[in-house]
Amino acid sequence: MTLGVLGITDESERVYTCLVRTPNCSSAQLAAVCALPTAVVGRLLSRLVEEGLATRSTGRPPRFTAVAPDTAVTQLISDRERELGEARALVHRLAEMHREAARINDPAMAVDLLSNRDDVSAAARRLSAVAQRQVRAFDRPPYVDRPGHNLGGQLQRQKSGVAHRVIYDRTAVAWPGRLHDDIIPSMRAGEQSRMHPALPLKIVIADDRTAIIPFSLAPGGQTAAYLVHPSPLLVALESLFEAYWERALPIPGLAAHRAPAAHVPDADPCNPDRRGTDPRNPDPRSPEPPDADGPDEESRVLLALLAAGLTDAAIARAQGWSERTTQRRVQQLMRRLGAVTRFQASLIAVRRGWL
Repeated sequence: MTLGVLGITDESERVYTCLVRTPNCSSAQLAAVCALPTAVVGRLLSRLVEEGLATRSTGRPPRFTAVAPDTAVTQLISDRERELGEARALVHRLAEMHREAARINDPAMAVDLLSNRDDVSAAARRLSAVAQRQVRAFDRPPYVDRPGHNLGGQLQRQKSGVAHRVIYDRTAVAWPGRLHDDIIPSMRAGEQSRMHPALPLKIVIADDRTAIIPFSLAPGGQTAAYLVHPSPLLVALESLFEAYWERALPIPGLAAHRAPAAHVPDADPCNPDRRGTDPRNPDPRSPEPPDADGPDEESRVLLALLAAGLTDAAIARAQGWSERTTQRRVQQLMRRLGAVTRFQASLIAVRRGWL
């Protein structure tokens, strides 16, 4: 019998099946159809009514009718799925309690060593796939798999509500094709992306439960990694990520928008020493009014790459330009900003709300 998985006995399923074929009948009539004793059928009918599979009339003798199977049985399936979900959640909690108790007795269990390239790759994919709230990552070479190979899966996870915050090392941004083929599409789908000139390590953190870091950033070092479970070490890695997140520079992309103009208060005639409020005595530290003709996406990205310290060669690789084209566009941007150096260009861009 197939309804046994829903907690329905073989006899109850037999009576329900007969009742579906014979609506509005008494227990005696149904007993004759099912070839079962009337007392047994009466007891089973009462159970079917309690389980929402049948209805009973108020007349004498009471007559029974099956509730439509696509309604009644579907409801039982939904109830069982909910119960299984609760059981699964309980198992997860018990498993965490079991692992935590084991780690207290054996602190070495807080970290697993993965010493095979395939194991490292599978663990990194699994961490991202099982995350329920957020994925945080430091992204920099060397790579176990081709950068951007998991873009489709990430986009699906972001659509389901899993937040992604990624800090890219400038060498990752300069990876040929990476910016436009992987990073910006991820940003379009909701990834929060930032850039740092030099990240100290690679890391992926799934929720606040597990992290993976490579054994070494030297060539071949990515074939071994540490899998870090809930522990003070994991807390330290999370704190490290958040500290770098505060210092990293947002990557402008297609979803970028111009920062709001800073508010400059009206002049105070009672306090002429307030610099920046009198147009005759401007404060050079004050933000400039927003440029009515702000930068396009390409210029905004170029500014971010300059601010991150990328060389012309690295920018050329990231943008798919020649070095000569890169130099020409950098010079054009600097002239537009009225900057003499790249550093000055970054400062002016920030003051104008371009970065």
